[in-house]
Amino acid sequence: IPVFSPFTVEDYKVSLYILNLFLKIDYNAELFYDWELLMAAAYYDVIVIGAGASGLMLAALAARRGRKVLVVEKANKVGKKILMSGGGKCNFTNLYVEPEHYISHNPHFVISALSRYSNWDFIGLVCDYGIEYEERKHGQLFTLNGAKDILNMLLSECKKTGNIEIRSSCEVKAVNPLCENSFEVITAQGQFNCESVVVASGGLSIPTLGGSGFGYELAKQFGHYVYPTRAGLVPFTFSDQFKEVTTRLSGNALEATLSNSLNSFTEALLFTHRGLSGPSALQLSNYWCNGESFQINFLPGTDIAIWLKQKKQSQSKVLLRTLLNEYMAKSIVVELQNLIWPEESEIGIGNLSDQRLEEIGENLQNFSVKPSGTEGYRTAEVTLGGIDTTEVSSKTMESKKQKGIYFIGEVLDVTGHLGGYNFQWAWASAHAASQYV
Repeated sequence: IPVFSPFTVEDYKVSLYILNLFLKIDYNAELFYDWELLMAAAYYDVIVIGAGASGLMLAALAARRGRKVLVVEKANKVGKKILMSGGGKCNFTNLYVEPEHYISHNPHFVISALSRYSNWDFIGLVCDYGIEYEERKHGQLFTLNGAKDILNMLLSECKKTGNIEIRSSCEVKAVNPLCENSFEVITAQGQFNCESVVVASGGLSIPTLGGSGFGYELAKQFGHYVYPTRAGLVPFTFSDQFKEVTTRLSGNALEATLSNSLNSFTEALLFTHRGLSGPSALQLSNYWCNGESFQINFLPGTDIAIWLKQKKQSQSKVLLRTLLNEYMAKSIVVELQNLIWPEESEIGIGNLSDQRLEEIGENLQNFSVKPSGTEGYRTAEVTLGGIDTTEVSSKTMESKKQKGIYFIGEVLDVTGHLGGYNFQWAWASAHAASQYV
């Protein structure tokens, strides 16, 4: 009888008893006791695939319920993505979390989990550990002393019960159902059996930190539909004349509004040697598809055409670029001048017609660009698309196709806006599943 099989210890005892009857084999009680220890070491109530934010959170919460948990992580260290998030400061949640901050083909799916484990629940946990944090724009909460505080907090929660084992460099090769309420998980470090399997393997974003499509393939194995995936919260790249502009302006930033027919975001815009980044660009990337254009308002909150006509009356001899230096860096103004009003670069504003000023104002506040693409999964913070949530319970996160399989975090077709929303989904979805695994 193989030691690591889907049977329980009681099943082994019955099997050995039957063997003894038919084969008249005596077995040493002490030897059987060793087998029982081996069996206990190989069997877990819950196996969590992925030691990221959602995986560690679920493990800690499930262990509180007395569940014996194994967390397996293919990377050599746990929580790598946590440590690099928010520029190393970890934007762990937001003060204002609403369902509209999430993108999904099934937008109502997030409501249940978010309502049962709110941002305030996680903030309370952070405060219990004395972790110092600060509020930034748009309700974003960042640690003051680094993302390691959040990771250490999660690991401390995992250690509290003694019911959790975490294995790194432990890639999962296969997950097979054996019988009712029993799964076989084959890994690079051996085979383990469990009652519940939780897929917290994340998406395809930042593969160097462990991102992969394993969770999607596993979902398909059990009959789930997986929406096509693409990089989200990712910088734009350009290959036309505008790329030369962004290259020259690399490192410069300003407040701008980026918009298309689906959404609009007013936040910092950063020029890079490849294109456009910064919060406004990352946010809009979730609503952009290849081949589309979008618009940039370089002067949000101001009707620049009216402002220019007023300046025409009061400062008629001043150059347009000089006036605009009041709003943005000289280097940015020069590049916009070359793009929008090159022929009038040395003409005082008083010599420009009102119609021309309106045209310039329209271009400054509705400048159209067409990216060649994005930087892709290499730098993407999230993966758009994923497992169809209509086939997953919003209450328990359990598969409707296969009892005992649960999906949490980024692997699902749920993507949050920039600002701590994806972490909050990790905490909330983990909490929901932890009550049922």
